[in-house]
Amino acid sequence: MKLNKIASVLVFASSMATYGAHAAADQGAGRVDFKGSIINAACSINPQSTQQEVDLGQIAAKQLANSGTSTPRNFEILLENCDITDDSAVSLTFGGDSANTTNTLLGITGTASGAGIAMTTGNGERITLGQATQPRDLIEGDNTLVFSAYLEGLGGAIETGDFFSSTNFTLAYQ
Repeated sequence: MKLNKIASVLVFASSMATYGAHAAADQGAGRVDFKGSIINAACSINPQSTQQEVDLGQIAAKQLANSGTSTPRNFEILLENCDITDDSAVSLTFGGDSANTTNTLLGITGTASGAGIAMTTGNGERITLGQATQPRDLIEGDNTLVFSAYLEGLGGAIETGDFFSSTNFTLAYQ
């Protein structure tokens, strides 16, 4: 009888140990992916800046009538660990589909129409798609490049609805 109790305790303890090992192994798993690229540049680009979204908000159509504009919304491009030994300034070129013949408005897609997105540099200069901005001086270390974007009516009829647009940018160091 004493042997049966010992055997029962051993079987119970063994099953609990096995259950604990299985329970720990089945408590969840996952994966972490890392990505990036190595570039030949004076600065690294902060990952938050390589793909960002700027919400221009819900804009009243009558605000865009007669080439009117919405409220500008700021966005930033963050540069890290800049080494200005060889390059002390940077200019940016923004690209995308233009909404006007002067390439100063980025086209929009979606159900809304009759407007385009204007972008300006931190000092208020209007950005022309496909043309480099004026060079900005860099400092050693981290730099923040500030821009603004707003919706501007094209001068004709404004169709309400949702819109989307995308621009890419390239940096050129001097």
